[in-house]
Parts: sequence; C-alpha cells; structure tokens
Amino acid sequence: MNNEIYAAVMASISSIQNLTNDRIEALTKGHGMTNIGAICAANAISTELFRGVNIQLTDEDSGSLEIDHVLKKGIEAAEEAGASPANAALFAATICYFAGSNAQAGVPAGNRKLGALARMIAGADRTGVIAVPTPKSNNKVSGFAAVQAIYNAMAEGKLTRIDGRKLPLGVAGGPLYGHNTLGEDIGFPEVAMNSARIGTEAMMQAYWGAGISASPIISAILGAAAALEIVHPDAFVGEEYGGFFEVNSAYLAGKAACQAAGIPEKLHMRGTDEEYDSFRLVGDLGVILKDIGAPTVVGMMSFGEMLCAFKESVEIGAGFSGGPIMPPLGHMTADAIIVLRALIKFEGNTEQAADIVAEVKKNEWLDPEIAAVALNTIARKTEQVRRGPITRTMILGTDGVRSAAIVRRAKKAYEDIKAGKSVEDVVNELDLERKKTVETRAAAMLGAMTGHDIKIEIKKLVGGARRCHPFTNSYYGFDTDADIELTVDGKVFELIGLGQNVIPDAIFNDRKDLLEIIPLAAIPVSELQLSGHSIINITVPAAVAAAMKVTDPKDVAKLAEKGGKSCSAAIPGAREKAVDVAKMAVRIMESMEGI
Repeated sequence: MNNEIYAAVMASISSIQNLTNDRIEALTKGHGMTNIGAICAANAISTELFRGVNIQLTDEDSGSLEIDHVLKKGIEAAEEAGASPANAALFAATICYFAGSNAQAGVPAGNRKLGALARMIAGADRTGVIAVPTPKSNNKVSGFAAVQAIYNAMAEGKLTRIDGRKLPLGVAGGPLYGHNTLGEDIGFPEVAMNSARIGTEAMMQAYWGAGISASPIISAILGAAAALEIVHPDAFVGEEYGGFFEVNSAYLAGKAACQAAGIPEKLHMRGTDEEYDSFRLVGDLGVILKDIGAPTVVGMMSFGEMLCAFKESVEIGAGFSGGPIMPPLGHMTADAIIVLRALIKFEGNTEQAADIVAEVKKNEWLDPEIAAVALNTIARKTEQVRRGPITRTMILGTDGVRSAAIVRRAKKAYEDIKAGKSVEDVVNELDLERKKTVETRAAAMLGAMTGHDIKIEIKKLVGGARRCHPFTNSYYGFDTDADIELTVDGKVFELIGLGQNVIPDAIFNDRKDLLEIIPLAAIPVSELQLSGHSIINITVPAAVAAAMKVTDPKDVAKLAEKGGKSCSAAIPGAREKAVDVAKMAVRIMESMEGI
C-alpha cells in the first residue's frame, strides 16, 4: 500500500466529526437529540452492574439501597451529556430496568418505585402523564389524550361497577376494600384494565388526528401509565387473573394496553433472543413513566429508540434505531440496550458481546457496512463524554467493518484516479454501489416479509420536487423528487414523483393499490435520503485526491460533493468535512516524505 492511501485513511479517521454530516458535537450537550446522554447513562450503569452492585428494588427497612447509587451514577452521566434532570431520570430508570431492576417493590412503609427514585435523585419535579409528550415522528402528541379520555370515562361511571358513594365507613381506604373482594377481585382489575384500554385507544386516536401514524408501544405505555396514576399500581388482584405475587394491577394495565394497541404477547431482544412478556413490560414501563416527571420530546425519543432493541420494533412502532433503515445518528440508542443484554448474557465478556453487535449489523440493516460505520461514529463520539463497557463493545463490534470500508474506498479512489477518472466519477461510482446494495437488500427483506418476488430500481433521486430554491435543488434530502420502478411477481409498477404525487394521491383518494406498494419504494428511498449520517463515500476519495495532488483541497472537496449529489450529499456539510480531511491528507503526506 502506498503513502497516498495511508495518508487518506489516517486523514479520514483523524476527527470523528468528519465521518458524518450530523452535528454530533451538539449531541454531546443534548441539543436536538439526547441519545449520547442515554448511552453515557448505560456506560455508567453497566460499569456498576459488572462490579457486582445489587440493582434490585426491595422494601427493606433502610434509608437507601445499592440501586440508589447506581441510579445516581447513571443520572450524572446523562446530565454530563446535556440531559435535563427528568430526561436523565428516565434514561437511568429505563436502563436499570433493562439491566434487571424491578419497577416497584414493597408495602406502604418501605415502598419503592424505580421511576420515582430516579426522579428524586435527579431533582426533577413531579408532574404527571398529562405532561409527558410522545416521541416526535413528524408531529407529536402527549399523554393528555389518555388522561382526558380516562377522566371522561370515570365521570360517566365506566371504569368500574363499584359506586364510591355506597362505600360504608371503615371500608373505603382500608384493607377490607384493598385486600378483599371489593378491591382485589373487582375494583382494582376493572379500573386498571378499563383505564388502560381507554387511555391507549385515546392515544392512538390522538396520533391519527395529528396526521401521523400511531405508535402502538408508546400509546400502550402512556395508556398504562395514565391508568396507574389512578389505580393502586401494585395491588394484588384476584386469582382468576393470575398467581399471587405474580400478577398485579400494573400487569393487568399492561395487558389491557397491549391488547388495545395490538402488541404481540411476546417480544424478543435482538442479538440475545431473550423473550419478554409484553404485558409485564408495558405495565412496568407505565409504572416508571407515571413517576418520572416531565421528560422532553427528545428525551422521549431516546426512550422510544431504546425499545427498538426488540426484534418487533417496526411492528410495535418503537422508533428507528433498530433498522432496517439507518436513521440520523441522534436516533441511535437501541444498540445500548442490545449491548447491555449481550454483556449480561456473556457475564461482561466484551469480545462475545461485540460478536452480537457485528451479527445484528450484518443481518438486520439495508446497508450493513454503513450501519456499522454509523454506530462506530456515535459510539466514539459518546466516549468523548463518558467511556464504559457499552461503547467499548460497540466499537469492538464495528471497528473491523469500518476499517475495511475506509481502506477499500481509499484503494479504489487511488486506482481509479491513477487510471484517469475524476474525483467526481469515483464518488458517483461508490454511491451507485451503495444505491444498488440498498435496492437489492430492500427487495430481499421486503420479499421475505411479504412472500412476493420483488425488484426495486430507483430511477431518479434529485431535489426540487415542489420548489425551485437553489438549496432544495442542490440537496435532495429536503424536497426529494424520486421515481421508482417496482416489479412484484413480474408485474411492473412505475411510481413517478413518489413524495409529491404518488403518496398524496394514495392517501387522499384512498388508492389501496398504491398504499400496498408504497412501502416497497419508501423504505429504500428513505435509506438514501438519510445518507448524511455517514459520508465516507465523499471524504475518503477527497483525501486520496488531495494526497495525490490532483488539485488543491478546496477544489477536491467541491468535486467530491458534486459526485455525491444523488446519494451521500443529501444534506449540506459534506464539502466542509471533505476540505478538512483533504487538508489533513496533504499534511500527513508532507510528514511522510522520505518514508
């Protein structure tokens, strides 16, 4: 390998910022997204976990538990990365839960709840589900919808058959109600299940009314949380509902919420294949969320992304960081939970857990190579704030792929430029290769899901679908004009103007024929629209060209960005990053003279 390739490779990785167009320095202080705060919390909590600290909640007669210390460490780590107290509390509580903590424990004196503990340690104010927003998915709603619907039903006497006006003195508020027929067999189960069902349905309706797809899992958790603000959240229930000490009111709220939202009874962790009871999961997360305070929209986005650790994340509407589409780096949170569970499975062995990371990236993403590079980038950026077992494992599981990806691009650029090709041509060829990978793997994945033989070809991908502004004409990610040819079982469909023509036509004219096939086009197009998270197709060739003295770094960068206009340069910023990398390559070449 010659010095130009060495210089280009080293320049490409010299600053983590230059691997992406995403503003990852802003993420280190929680601006816009909070996933670095969540991953930092996971680093801190996993460090304590593998030291042998007990993270179980108990009702022991003590002023503190070991988990108090763990929660504090997680909260401090999240706040170091800019998380607000309520967001930090949410991250720490959720990560502890996935690490094995129980959501609640205890009798009235000594009772502890994970969300409440985290909130108090963080110093966040108590609010309520009414103030909890959903994650943003184009638009967003809030738990107000669930609370309002439940209270309306309550006023109409629809939550339980028990009329509180009839309760005799000495019964209301005491064990004759709470630990006998009236409470355990009737009142608690009815209020828990009816409230959770009504709240969940109201959340789904709110999403739809805001013009967005409903998230079943977030609707269910907020529906359950709103119910658990009313019903005794850890009440025993009658034996018809399950075993003593096995099923409580929170479980029943989770069950009703899941059934209302259409969530499968079992969920499965990516990588480890661990099975989760979705009724218990939703009930427990509802207990956490009702007590956590007022997390922000971006805090709830990271919470939702953690739930993408489940294989069923697309089905339950969890978020975007579980694949198959690679989202912007600020979404990438699911891997923190996947790695946490893998480390627990392998008793802290990072090598074995890293193999899980590598396997998940290889098999569950449209472009495995780019997905691995992207995770490596956000993990390394997180380590600038807080190191730990989670990011160490992420890096170990993706470093090989990242290294190979950069070297391969550097070699190709060197050989092609030496053979007379322009930098623009090299970048364009790399992007066409990525486009083909996305088309082929999207067709294979969607074909396996639907049982059809599918072929996908993106014929056009440019900006300016509806606008003539120079910005949107230059960067197709903001006003995408996409034409796609789909072949389904031999039948060809031409989707001309996917975003501006086909999708509105399908929705407003109830075109079921189009609604069925739009996902086959939307998924690969979205993957390419979001390409700005990893721009090595632009920066590496620019570094090689600068090292080869094709022209000066600024001109090299301009040509490289131009070559990526139909893929990697979906959003602005690549040119500036390419200039930095190209200048560094020249500097390295000067230092290598005589070697």
